[in-house]
Amino acid sequence: MAAKTLADGLGPRGIRVNGFAVGSIATDRLTQLEQATGDPRQTRIQRTADTPLRRYGTPEEFGRLAAVVLSPGASYTAGSMIHIDGGALRSL
Repeated sequence: MAAKTLADGLGPRGIRVNGFAVGSIATDRLTQLEQATGDPRQTRIQRTADTPLRRYGTPEEFGRLAAVVLSPGASYTAGSMIHIDGGALRSL
């Protein structure tokens, strides 16, 4: 609701507000967390099992979508939460 509330307040001034709900992205930090479990391969298998794409996202995938949402090409998009999670979210 924060994105909707901010969009309501700032939209009349021409300011678009959107948000990203990000799932697991393959970063150095995520690799460190997997390694800390003692069995990084099994941890990755378990963590991606419930994601329809069965993998982590990449920083590049996040960046490409963010660039589109922030661009003039998405100038009529406001008050939205964009999910970048490989399909993991199970509700609307």
